[in-house]
Amino acid sequence: MFLTAIRFVRLAIFIQEGVSPWWNYPGVELWKFLNLFIFIAMGVYLLRRPLSDALRSRREGIKRDLLRARQERDDALAQLAEVESRVARLDAEVAIIRQRSTSEADAERERIKRSTEAEMTKLREQAQREIDSAGKAARQELRQFAAGQSVRLAEELIRREIRPEDDARLIGLNVEEFGRGTH
Repeated sequence: MFLTAIRFVRLAIFIQEGVSPWWNYPGVELWKFLNLFIFIAMGVYLLRRPLSDALRSRREGIKRDLLRARQERDDALAQLAEVESRVARLDAEVAIIRQRSTSEADAERERIKRSTEAEMTKLREQAQREIDSAGKAARQELRQFAAGQSVRLAEELIRREIRPEDDARLIGLNVEEFGRGTH
């Protein structure tokens, strides 16, 4: 306000004289620049401390943010390294599991093969025993059949060939033999 009052006083003096000095030439008007300089100087003087405090706190906030960002980056890189090592171990574990499953499959295949061969051997032996048993039974049955047929044929032959006098003679021999055996 003080500057504005001075400016009006000077302007009034120059208007009375009718001549405009060089510092008040339209377009240059030095008083505007002087007024701006005083305003900026007062602003700097009044706002220097709060502005420097605000800038300092802002700078410290930025430093803290940068440190936190670096820490987060380092943490993220550590996690990335851990995940990559897990992935590398995972590939190794997958390879081990594949190898183990292959060996287990081979062992199971071999076990099944041995089991199958043992079963086949048992079945062959059982079949051979059954064949032998069936052969013995058939032979026995054949002997019985042959004996039965022999007896039947002998009976027929005896009935055809034996005459009544041969029959009487045989009965007599049997009675004699029977009589000797009981004494």
